[in-house]
Amino acid sequence: MVLRDQSLSALLGVVAALGAAFVRPMAPHQDRGVVTRQSRHSVDQTVERLEALLRAKGVTLFAMVDHSGEAAKVGLRLRPTKLLIFGNPKAGTPLMLAAPSVAIDLPLKILVWEDAAGKVWLGYNSPAYLQQRHGLPDSLLPNIAGVEALAQAAAE
Repeated sequence: MVLRDQSLSALLGVVAALGAAFVRPMAPHQDRGVVTRQSRHSVDQTVERLEALLRAKGVTLFAMVDHSGEAAKVGLRLRPTKLLIFGNPKAGTPLMLAAPSVAIDLPLKILVWEDAAGKVWLGYNSPAYLQQRHGLPDSLLPNIAGVEALAQAAAE
């Protein structure tokens, strides 16, 4: 059977949609550009490890948002959840010069949280996702790729 270009395109579209339907439950965060990694440590220990790694690399920690602590202040309970916001102007400025829209995703962030089962996770924006989202050139990808090594080192 010979398919015309339109028929083939339609068939490929259906196959892609079916494939996405089967893959999505296995990797719910990947399609949104969020990478998650399990930590072997508590939330506080993981945060301490991240802070030490950032200091050792000379990366500025701009803020640490204690979401669970803030929730407790208003009488709400949230499992331990903390967001670290960090960066280096030497790495970030060339990104913003190449694609000003990337400033909405900079400084970089790593979220550390505890799930209902007591497991601790780190989450961050995939550098490849940020590159695609903002049209960054390949030559600047190393400027944000270090987030992966930080997350891995803090989780181990």
